[in-house]
Amino acid sequence: MKKIVVKLFICFFILSSCSEEQLDSNAKGTVKGRVVDSESFEPIVNARVSTNPTTSTYFTDEDGYFVFEEILVGEYSFQAQKEGYIAKFEPAVIKAGITTQIIFEMTLSTANNKPPEIPVLTAPANNATNQALKLNLTWTATDKESDVLTYTVTVKNGTTDVVKTYSDVKTTSLEISDLSYSTKYYWQVSVSDGINASSNSVTNSFTTLAFPNPRFLYVKQQNNNNVIFTADESGNELQLSSPEVNSYRPRKNLQINKIAFISSDGSQNQIYTMNLDGSNKSKVTSSIAIAGFNMEHVNYCWSTNGSQIIYPNFDKLYRINANGSGLAQIFQTPNGKFISECDWSQDGSQIALKVNDNSGYNVEIYVIDTSGTVLYSVLSGLNGGVSGLNISISNQKIVYTRDISGFQNSTYRRLDSRVFVYDKSTNISTELATGKSNGFNNLDVKFSPNEAEVIFTNTSNDGISVKDVQKASILNGGTSTTLFAGGSMPEWK
Repeated sequence: MKKIVVKLFICFFILSSCSEEQLDSNAKGTVKGRVVDSESFEPIVNARVSTNPTTSTYFTDEDGYFVFEEILVGEYSFQAQKEGYIAKFEPAVIKAGITTQIIFEMTLSTANNKPPEIPVLTAPANNATNQALKLNLTWTATDKESDVLTYTVTVKNGTTDVVKTYSDVKTTSLEISDLSYSTKYYWQVSVSDGINASSNSVTNSFTTLAFPNPRFLYVKQQNNNNVIFTADESGNELQLSSPEVNSYRPRKNLQINKIAFISSDGSQNQIYTMNLDGSNKSKVTSSIAIAGFNMEHVNYCWSTNGSQIIYPNFDKLYRINANGSGLAQIFQTPNGKFISECDWSQDGSQIALKVNDNSGYNVEIYVIDTSGTVLYSVLSGLNGGVSGLNISISNQKIVYTRDISGFQNSTYRRLDSRVFVYDKSTNISTELATGKSNGFNNLDVKFSPNEAEVIFTNTSNDGISVKDVQKASILNGGTSTTLFAGGSMPEWK
């Protein structure tokens, strides 16, 4: 009997203890949790987490975590809120001395919002031609939820590869200006509702008006490359080649409306042709490249009818058809000197050559016939650099430039290069007065189309200053006129 009483007492004591723990209104527990995006499971920073019944409010840290410490035991509803997300509720029972874990996976409030329809480009029509240099681009776009739409318009110059981006456009039209003549442009529209990923249109193209009467060709330096330009008498210019590729020595043929130029195929320098607007580039030379002592000072020439091109490869002169066929050697220097420049007479009967040693010096200028026979000599036995070579339409005069200082060094620097005109009838070369300043050079000279003037490059003899394309009168001489600042290697047709 005594044992039974003791057992009853122990049970009563235990039950009393349990009852007291459950009824303890000060018992507390801990809640730890994290708030993440329901799609990416990336943490959501600064989300507001609160309870019902109300206790405290906490905000998630940079990793999406939160902690409620010493929260009274009981049943709670925890709520996570963040602007742009649907509020999320999670139930939890807090027990004394226990840490409860809660994970909130929140969904974007716009998750069911549909993106805008793909924009449809309406004007100009795809592949439209003769477009003005200032025009409106138009398109259509719709959104099922009638969200506010903004547009980004991208326009790429097909010649220069320059891309212009017009952002935050609010209407379905955009006026663009300062376009170039004879240029193909590509454009695309991207639309955004501020909620979903942007939708992109197809890419359309259009071509601007043809360039009005471009008589001049020259090159400018961009991105450390030579870039070909054409221009009219008023100074309006059009870029024809990309600044990402070194392209130089442009030569125009009026019979077939093509421009030839030199560029690299990755291993050697080759001759290419293109249309007057820079389109339809085609490689002419291949197995035997154009080559010489220094490619900055090597030139070639069209036949008058545009069917053939002559060009040097060190001590040999080649003729090739404009389509790349019919390659033939037509001359080789008898003394092993390199051919640097050549000019084919308009009647096709004579070819003027400038030859030099492998340093560019010991220059000779002479004229051969098409069989390779030397007809007469223009220059030999003088020190200094020579450049530019052009025969007059009558075959009676040849214009060239020569450094009268006679200076020679390994960098082919010239100190006082001037324009000279050789007269076959007198066998005399006469300096042409151009008003050139001391310390400057005149280089790469050519006759104007009517041969009353010459066009040439003028630059400081320091070898690094900006070059300009200038012209001067043959009859009157005097001060030269700058045509195109920053240009060199000119052609006037």
